[in-house]
Amino acid sequence: MASILLSSPSKLHAQQTNRGPIDSSFLQRQTRVPSGFIWPEADLVAADEELDEPLIDLKGFFKGDGVAIENAAKLIRASCLSHGFFQVTNHGVDTSLIKLADDHLDQFFNLPVSEKLRVKRVPGSPWGYSGSHADRFSTKLPWKETLSFGFHDNGSEKVVADFFKSKLGDSFKETGKVYQKYCEAMKSLALSIMELLAITLGVKRLHYKEFFEDAHSIMRCNYYPTCQEPSLSLGTGPHCDPTSLTILHQDQVGGLEVFVNNKWQSVRPIQGALVINIGDTFTALSNGLYKSCLHRASVNAVKERRSLAFFLCPKDDKVVKPPEELVTEVGTRKYPDFTWAKLLGFTQNHYRADESTLQQFSKFTQSESKSVN
Repeated sequence: MASILLSSPSKLHAQQTNRGPIDSSFLQRQTRVPSGFIWPEADLVAADEELDEPLIDLKGFFKGDGVAIENAAKLIRASCLSHGFFQVTNHGVDTSLIKLADDHLDQFFNLPVSEKLRVKRVPGSPWGYSGSHADRFSTKLPWKETLSFGFHDNGSEKVVADFFKSKLGDSFKETGKVYQKYCEAMKSLALSIMELLAITLGVKRLHYKEFFEDAHSIMRCNYYPTCQEPSLSLGTGPHCDPTSLTILHQDQVGGLEVFVNNKWQSVRPIQGALVINIGDTFTALSNGLYKSCLHRASVNAVKERRSLAFFLCPKDDKVVKPPEELVTEVGTRKYPDFTWAKLLGFTQNHYRADESTLQQFSKFTQSESKSVN
C-alpha cells in the first residue's frame, strides 16, 4: 500500500492503450483478467471478518430528542475515533427516490460506449464518465465504470439536471431531475450529520453545518461488472476519500471493505441504511481526531454491483482549518490551512489517492511554500 508521489501532472495520465475504450462490455468479455487490472497481492488479501460498525437511528435526532441525540453522538464519536465508518437508518431520504436513482444508473451504464463517451471525463477534472480510469492510469486499474458530476445549491439553477440535459440530451432529462433531487436530499442529510459531528467533538453545534452550507459536492455513480477471476482484481483499490464526508448507497450484493486493526473487514449491506464515512478533509477539520479510513471495493464472478456515492466537499475557495478549541485540545495544528480546490487538484493532477493522501498533500503544499519564498 505504499504511496507514489508523481513529479508532474503528465505522469499521472496513462497513454491510450490499443484496447480501445474500456466499459462493462469490454470487461465482461474477458475470460482472464488483463495485466493492467491485476493488483498486488498485498492489496488482494481477503476480508474474512465483518466490520463492527454502529447502526445509528436518526429518528430521535430529527425529532429533537435529547437522550437519543446523546446516544447517537456517543456511537458516532467511538466510530470516528476508531475507523470513521457507520451506517444510518431513518435518515429521511425517501426510499422511492433511492430506487429511482438506482434505476436511472442502469439507464446510463447500459448505453453503448460511444454514447457514454459523450460525457467522457476531461483530464484534470473529476466530472464525467470514466471506464476503469484507463484515461489516467495504466496499472492497478479498477474493475468498474463511473459517472461523476458536481452539485451545489445556487438559487433556482438546477446544476445536475442541466448537466444531464446538456451532455446527453432530452432522453436524459428525467434522469437529471432524479439525480438533482437525490443530491438535494443527500446534501440535507450531510448537513444533519455535520451537526451531529460537531456535537461529538464538543464544538459549536452549527459550526460544521454552516461551513458546508455553500458546499460544492461530488456525486458518483458506480457500476462493477462481474469478473471471471475476482481474486486478482478490485472494483476500487485501497484509498481514503480526500473529500469531507461520504454518503454511500450500496446495493445488497456487497463488496465494500474497510482496513481496520491491520486487516480487511467487510461492510454488510443493510436494507434501508446508508453508509457514512469520514474523508481526509474532515480529518483536517477535526485536527486529526477523526479517522479517514482505508477502504476498497471487491468484485465477484456471479453478480454485478452498483453504488451511489455522494461526497460532501467545501466550496472551492473555503479555507479548511479546525476550530480553535480542537487545536487547544490537542496542543498543536496537525495540518496546514488549505482550500478544497487545492486538494482536489492534487489528487487529479499529482497523486493517486491512497491512505497517505493528506500527509503527502501537506508535504506538497509546504514544499511549494518554501519554493515560493
